Order: sequence, then structure tokens, then C-alpha cells
Amino acid sequence: MVYALITVVITVHAFVFYSLYVVEGDALMRSTGTTSVLQAIGSQGGVYMFGSHLPIWLVIVVETVCAFVLAVGMGSPLAFRLASRKFDPRRNHPMIFESAVITATVCLMCPSMSLLADAFYYPYYEGFNVIDFMCRWFRLVCYNLPFAYFSQMFFVQPFVRFAIRRLFPTNIAQRNERNATKTVKPTDETEAIADVIIREKEIAAGK
Repeated sequence: MVYALITVVITVHAFVFYSLYVVEGDALMRSTGTTSVLQAIGSQGGVYMFGSHLPIWLVIVVETVCAFVLAVGMGSPLAFRLASRKFDPRRNHPMIFESAVITATVCLMCPSMSLLADAFYYPYYEGFNVIDFMCRWFRLVCYNLPFAYFSQMFFVQPFVRFAIRRLFPTNIAQRNERNATKTVKPTDETEAIADVIIREKEIAAGK
């Protein structure tokens, strides 16, 4: 739960910045006649969401809650199962298992969160069209997937693993001691994370 929470908090802030500045920044400034994204958001009374304009902090809270529920209920468990079909963190190099989990997570979470974002930010004041809704969803996935994959692979997940090592060293040490004389395939994502960290230490020590 802590792993998912840290990941979601970082990812949501990154995606709000990415959406407002990179994807929609120029359009916002043109439509409001301003020279910065923050000025554009301020001039229109906030970020458009749910058919009205909300402050950025509320947008972040809503997306964080939705992303956390999705990650805990669907993204993390399914990604772990998909990765575990082919790889075992106790036998494979940690990078292989980590990459498989990250790839599966992004492939599950990116379309799901893009669908929610499409529902959140759809211009309902222009009317609703299912085909237009689906096209906007596909457009969001195309924008978000590369950013999601590379940010998770090279920045977010390495930082979260570093944080977990610092937050739970006792738990990791206990699992390391418990499995010192046996090789046990993990049964859930929490055990897999611990095994990956243990395996990294074993490789660093030349084992």
C-alpha cells in the first residue's frame, strides 16, 4: 500500500504538469490570450474538470484518489500476475522482473487513467458524442503511454524502490534471513518487491 501510494502521488503530480504544460499548454495560452500556463489557468478560474473549473489542488486530489484505487485494486495485482507468468524475482536478474512489472503496470494503468481523464475533462458544454469520446481516449493514450513508460522505468520506480529500502529495512532483512536457505516464489507483490531488493544485494555482492 505504501509502495502504491508513493508511486501514485509522484505520478499524478507529474501527469498534471505534463497534461497542462506539455499537451494543453499552448492551447490554454492561446484561448486565454496569456503568456504562461499558470496565468491561463488563473484567468479561466481553474482547470476544466467535470464540466466546470476547479483549482489545481482539487484536480490533483481527485486524480490521486482514483489512481490509488485503480493501482491497488487492479493495476498492481494484475501486473504482478502477468510478470510472474514468465519471470521469478528469486531466479531472474532484478532488472528483468522489475521491467516486466513496470511494463505490465503501465499497459494496464495508462489506458484506465486515460479513460477516466477523458471522462473528467470531456467538453460536455459542446454536447456528448460517443465516437468523439472514444477518439479523445485514444488520443490521450497515445500522448500518455510514452511518458508513462519512460518516467516509470527510469525515474519514478527507481526512486520508490530507494524509498522502500529506507522505510522498511527491518522487514527486508527479516525476509532475507527467512529465505536464506530456500528459494520460495513470492505469492504477492509485497513479497516480490522484497525479493527484488534482496536479489539486487546478492548480485552486488557477487553471488
